[in-house]
Amino acid sequence: MTVFAVEYVYDADSSEVRNASRPAHRAWTAELAREGALLASGPYGDGAGALLIFKAADEAALNELLRQDPFAAAGAISGTRTTAWAPVTGLLADHAA
Repeated sequence: MTVFAVEYVYDADSSEVRNASRPAHRAWTAELAREGALLASGPYGDGAGALLIFKAADEAALNELLRQDPFAAAGAISGTRTTAWAPVTGLLADHAA
């Protein structure tokens, strides 16, 4: 399994869409966390985006998960950046491949 850092970028005018779909998005992230696929997630303090840390077999599996995000279905995400990440120190270090 690989750890991936995923950054979401939100348009400034997407707050209404995000607010409407946030309960479904949070239910989705909570379920992925229970399953062990999502290690951590949360919005940036300035509201311009979010950081999500996933564990997935590969980038194709990760992309399949991301397509299921209610924020994606609602058009709340204007951009993403996905990077394989190897945490070596701290709470997430045991998850690195």
